Amino acid sequence: MPQISYKIQELTVGQLSARSGAAVSALHFYETKGLISSRRTAGNQRRYDRDALRRVAFIRAAQRVGIPLATIREALAELPDERTPNKEDWARLSETWRGELEQRIKQLTRLRDHLDDCIGCGCLSLANCALSNPDDLIGMQGAGSRLLVES
Repeated sequence: MPQISYKIQELTVGQLSARSGAAVSALHFYETKGLISSRRTAGNQRRYDRDALRRVAFIRAAQRVGIPLATIREALAELPDERTPNKEDWARLSETWRGELEQRIKQLTRLRDHLDDCIGCGCLSLANCALSNPDDLIGMQGAGSRLLVES
């Protein structure tokens, strides 16, 4: 990983990419989504404050655990300007995300455990179908399609 002198307070997009491990295109995307910001030089080149390094690390860590970018943006917006997320911020935010992550884990475990049950059946109404129609009440009447006739 390239070292950048502490005397340099602003980073080019290439330096930020090299240090953070994020592609330049990802950094541009993060910027368009309001996750990081830059200023423009007289030559219209982007310059990022050094705190962008920690913000990008924060974004990537949150993405790795499945947090949507909109939720990450909301979390970063709660921080004061010019302040990087620290350990306490991550602990507080990760606690708020814990319930959402637990729900995703539960759904993925259910998907994994029932994946073989429904492959190829095509009925979409099995009582135990956890993939395509997990809350199907009509499926309790039996497998296969059902025609509802109102009297």
